[in-house]
Amino acid sequence: MPKRGKRYRAILEKVDLQKLYSIEEAAALIPQIKSARFDETVEIHVRLGIDAKKSDQNVRSTVALPHGTGRAVRVLAIAKGEKIAEAQAAGADIAAGEEIIQEILEGRSDFDAVVATPDVMGAVGSKLGRILGPKGLLPNPKAGTVGFNIGEIVREIKAGRIEFRNDKTGVVHAPVGKASFTPEQIAENVRAFLKAVEGAKPESAKGTYLRSVYLSTTMGPSIKVNPASLHKA
Repeated sequence: MPKRGKRYRAILEKVDLQKLYSIEEAAALIPQIKSARFDETVEIHVRLGIDAKKSDQNVRSTVALPHGTGRAVRVLAIAKGEKIAEAQAAGADIAAGEEIIQEILEGRSDFDAVVATPDVMGAVGSKLGRILGPKGLLPNPKAGTVGFNIGEIVREIKAGRIEFRNDKTGVVHAPVGKASFTPEQIAENVRAFLKAVEGAKPESAKGTYLRSVYLSTTMGPSIKVNPASLHKA
């Protein structure tokens, strides 16, 4: 096990590793455990009571965080005709037709999210699936990134809507803010996120669904959160 630095050990002393913190208590600790000179991302990690090997138990959905993630998201919108202008007016950083597919095939990657209208998904899926798929950027109706209401989709993503899905071990990871956020903002984002994960529970999942919840900053220690505090005032 690598030896931790003096600063990290001092921060770690502020966290009771045996305690289950409420959402509000954990959020209040965030300003005390940040250690980097940059504005660290606040991350949430949720272990779910699912069998990730079964397709009917996989969890995938979206949530609009009340206070956003604190990160500027560059949105690429691929559409046709007037929908290109609609996406641009809604704030898309790049709004283009199918011609941009070739640019992406040639290496263009100046975007963090990709949305599309249904009438271009045939070309987008067949030509960009192997490039965008592994990065989690391929537009998908289940993720809310495909639709003719492309202006609305762009606005929601720019405002802080994020997609989440479980990994192969049944854990969901996501950003829920920045260390510079107030504890109240972090707590509200965490509550919104957990409610969305809870609402995405597969019908076939049995037993305890929210097994464990941890909050952490990019460079800081983890804080164990009591899942039951989600339903407490």
